[in-house]
Parts: sequence; structure tokens; C-alpha cells
Amino acid sequence: MTTVLVLGGSGFIGGHVRAALRPHAALVCPGRRDVDLVACDVDELAALLRAARPDAVVACTGRLDGRADELVAANVSVTAKLVEAVAAEAPGARLVRIGSAGEYGPVPHGHAAAESDDARPVSEYGLTHLTATRLVELAAAAGRVDGVTLRVFNPIGPGLSADTVLGRVATLLRRATPGGRITVGPLSAHRDFVDVRDVAAAVAAAVRAPWLPQRVYNVASGRAVPVREAVRLMAEAAGFTGAVREDQPAPRRSAAVDWMCGDISRAARDLGWGPSYDLAESVKASWAAMGA
Repeated sequence: MTTVLVLGGSGFIGGHVRAALRPHAALVCPGRRDVDLVACDVDELAALLRAARPDAVVACTGRLDGRADELVAANVSVTAKLVEAVAAEAPGARLVRIGSAGEYGPVPHGHAAAESDDARPVSEYGLTHLTATRLVELAAAAGRVDGVTLRVFNPIGPGLSADTVLGRVATLLRRATPGGRITVGPLSAHRDFVDVRDVAAAVAAAVRAPWLPQRVYNVASGRAVPVREAVRLMAEAAGFTGAVREDQPAPRRSAAVDWMCGDISRAARDLGWGPSYDLAESVKASWAAMGA
């Protein structure tokens, strides 16, 4: 049986990745008490790899917000250390890293971003993810690691993080009375929401693929919808009939991007992967899990 080392396995995406891989692999899932990926050095990661002897390493780690130095430490430095450790101790292992649609930056309205498009991130968050992706690409091109980045768009579903726009809305809805009022940021932007269970299936496909002809794959629904529509579905699932006011500022990391949609043809062709859940299903599952 394949042995997979899952880093960040207790997080939103990581938990679903563990569930998707568990029937097919023996999992090693160290927690922060076992290894602090930000604070540790390459030797500590190398020791972890020697002990686990993985056939694949999945990195579901990273930081969404914070100062530039914090984002560099969590998104860039962790990836750099992981590449060095895998190259030294498990060069035959497939390294699968979770990236972000924030790497693309602004996309023309109506255009589905493809992996071959120029990436021009406009936030520190997007820049650090793009840098980490480039590190994996360079190491793979040099034959040091068998690495791939899955550029995940806007993940939603059971266990939704409160750091996301729909997570924040769900938190507000839980506190609101059915006919009350919640106040959020602008909701006119279009986003490509992808179910976290579909993300986990893409990770499993990337782990199992005998050979990967590309080093970056979009993981998205392939459909852009107004955030306002997703919020309406969340309010409907919550039984909320009150007012949604858009008076708060937009999150800094996404304010300059008013359209985002992913071209998923490469993942369909090379990984045999495609999304299974539609937006309404994903929103209902997100709300139900929060209630549980």
C-alpha cells in the first residue's frame, strides 16, 4: 500500500484530503506538536521523511492572512524547506502542494484562467503562493523532486474556514436573528467556488497518477458566479430572511480582482479529474456542518 505523508492534515482542506486518501493509502499525519513547519529546519523535516519513508508527500499548509514576513515564512520558506528535505531523503516521492488562484492576479472578465496564462498576483498572499509554486517547478525541472502544485480556487464545503468570505458570512448568520441584518463587504465580484471534497479528490488523483506531464493544475469548478449569489444560497440554507448590507471593506488580498474563473481542462485531461458538487450542494453542506 502507498504511504502518504500529509502535512496540514488537521486543516480544512487537509482533513478532507485524509478522508479521500485513507481507503487507498497508509497515512502519516504529524501535527504541529510533532513538527512546527514554520519554526523547524530542513534537518528536522528530513528526519520526519526518513521515519515515514513516504511514496508521496502532500502539503496542505499555508497562511491566508498576516504580515508579509508571516506569509513568506508560512508559504515560501516552508515550501523551500520541504523541497530540500524531499530531494535529500525521498527523491522518488511525489510532492503535491496546495497552491492558490491568488497566484493569477487580475483576470479579464469572462476569461477562464489557464495554467499557461501569465501570473501577476496583486497581494502578498498571492505572491508568496506563486513563489512557492515556482520553487516546486524549478526543483522538478532540475529532476530533484517529482513535484506538482494544485492551484485551488475558492474552496467551500464542510468545515469551511471562517477566514473566507462565505465562512465569515456563515458566522454572522449563526449570530443573527432570522429577520435581522448582517453587514459584509462588497459582494459583486465573481468567484469560482469549488467543493473541498472535489479538491481532495484532485489531490488523490495527483498522488495516484503514474506520471504527470505538467507541474501546475487548476482545481476549480470551471464556473464563475457572483459572490452575492453564494451568499444568497447561504442565507437560504440558514433560513435567514433579513437584510444583507454590503458596507464593510473588501479583503485586501482579493479586492483588486473582480473576476476569477478557472480553466480545468488540463486536470481533466491529465488527472481524469472533474468537479462533482454544484454550488448549492456545497453551500448547504457548509452550513449543515457549521450547525453540527
